[in-house]
Amino acid sequence: MQGMNSAVRTFDGGTAAEAAAGLLALNNAHAAELSRLSPKAMARLIDRAFLACRIGEADAFLIAFDEAADYDSPNFLWFRGRFDRFVYVDRVAVAFPARGRGFGRALYEALFERARAAGHVRIVCEVNADPPNSASDAFHAAMGFAVIGWATIDRGKTVRYYARALHGAST
Repeated sequence: MQGMNSAVRTFDGGTAAEAAAGLLALNNAHAAELSRLSPKAMARLIDRAFLACRIGEADAFLIAFDEAADYDSPNFLWFRGRFDRFVYVDRVAVAFPARGRGFGRALYEALFERARAAGHVRIVCEVNADPPNSASDAFHAAMGFAVIGWATIDRGKTVRYYARALHGAST
């Protein structure tokens, strides 16, 4: 991507299956926060994403969908019921040995750039409140996200819904 941190790589044409294998272990190591996936489900998410990108082979990754995605996650649908236009961060993970190196920020900056170029005005996501994910809460606050709602989903899991306005979006 033009202007994007050179360490961030997107998945383009036919790389989803290859990428899914490398990132599946990272995703599933964070199953409490992200939900466990099969190789087929991971490849499907990457194929359908507005943006799927990674750093290294499996140091960090982000998968996001826009409002038009064919996706039935209850969290995604919560946002779809409230906003006409958005990009939803479905999952982002940074491997434990790679933390503290700015990879999460680099992935989000790549997303902000792509979303602005496509005319989006907000990025949305959810973070677990129960079980808590205080590191993600702190990260999203530092990135300019604000809590806009709450919900209890799957087997009593509670989440906080976040949104961040994108300034300078092209229309």
